[in-house]
Amino acid sequence: MVAKLDEVLTAALHLSIEERAQVVAKLLLSLDEPSESEVERLWLEEAKRRLNEFREGRVQATPAEDVSRRALDDIS
Repeated sequence: MVAKLDEVLTAALHLSIEERAQVVAKLLLSLDEPSESEVERLWLEEAKRRLNEFREGRVQATPAEDVSRRALDDIS
């Protein structure tokens, strides 16, 4: 994999500045963030996982007052 990466980088560095800019733009677009529906799906999975852990007794709830106090302490 490293050899292929080096080959691609070497070839890219021989491009004109305009061509390199196009390559960079396309690479950045390929790293695009997940869609809103994908983020929603992932959060739903996480919420279900946490609820199951709570129901099974593997985690304990923390009172909201404690969470708020710790959050305020952290930013103070």
